[in-house]
Amino acid sequence: MKNRREFLKETGAVLLGSQSAFALAGSLSAADKAAGSAKSKVVIARDPTLHGQSPQPDEQRVQNLLDRALAAYTGRDPKDAWKHVIAMGQAQDKVIGLKANGLGGKGIATHPALIMAIAERLQQAGVKPGNILVWDQNTRFLEACGMTVSTDPGKMRCYPSDAAGFEDQESSWGVARIRITKILTRECAMVINLPILKDHSMAGLTFALKNMYGVVDRPFTLHADNCNPAVADLNAIPVFREKIRLTIGDAMSSVYEGGPGFHPERLWYPNALILGEDRVAIDQTALGILEKKRAEVGMPTLEAAGRPARYIATAADAAHRLGTNDPKLINVVEV
Repeated sequence: MKNRREFLKETGAVLLGSQSAFALAGSLSAADKAAGSAKSKVVIARDPTLHGQSPQPDEQRVQNLLDRALAAYTGRDPKDAWKHVIAMGQAQDKVIGLKANGLGGKGIATHPALIMAIAERLQQAGVKPGNILVWDQNTRFLEACGMTVSTDPGKMRCYPSDAAGFEDQESSWGVARIRITKILTRECAMVINLPILKDHSMAGLTFALKNMYGVVDRPFTLHADNCNPAVADLNAIPVFREKIRLTIGDAMSSVYEGGPGFHPERLWYPNALILGEDRVAIDQTALGILEKKRAEVGMPTLEAAGRPARYIATAADAAHRLGTNDPKLINVVEV
């Protein structure tokens, strides 16, 4: 087994500083089957010792946490589970995108240990290094995630939406009228979504659904009315429905107020990964985690604060059908 530094060297990745159809999960319980209903499965995997005395999580513990989360979600051992992920996305010998989030800066960005743990497991499952593409909105955001730009086809690649360019033709659904990066439309056969859990000054919550703002040319046009219905409308565009196949949400650290930027005085460590295919169910679950923390520190609900995350319910409505926000239809598995 190669150590992590040897792996990074071989894949060409560089760390900067210290820092649909639900095809994977057998999420029907006996009761669900008897009732003829399906639940969206969301796994929350935790490790309270993830950080130790460091602001950065331990790399091996992150790898172990990732393995535990995916095994709980799929019911398979990690190696077989990753092969199943690849097959589900019909991505054999094709490009798999890892959509990170570094908007908040180095203090609150998708952790490099998670990105590299996923890249390592994908390669062990047979994905060529050059068929793994890490991206975010711009170079600064990628650097906040501990990555550096690389276009070497023989190594894991990493470059931003704006460098790849956007489609000339505008895509639209509802209020969302934007151009989409060619990374999503032309490069990737499937995408693994890697948001980081944060409070948001307008949307209330930013996580699985809102992470797609880093894929378009004018995200600033999508923030009116607490980003509702813009978040739901954007994610309803067919290419998002079709290619965003799995979310591995980074809740190893989070900000419960003042997001999406980094505010160290509002930082806390849930020490968790939140994994699933239904991004609406994931966001509904994450919202509960965020609201619980806010209550613990004596802060008002997001609704009372004037920034309710109503786009989650909109994404679940009859017009969008992106998933479910009904707790009765979400099977939350904690490991």
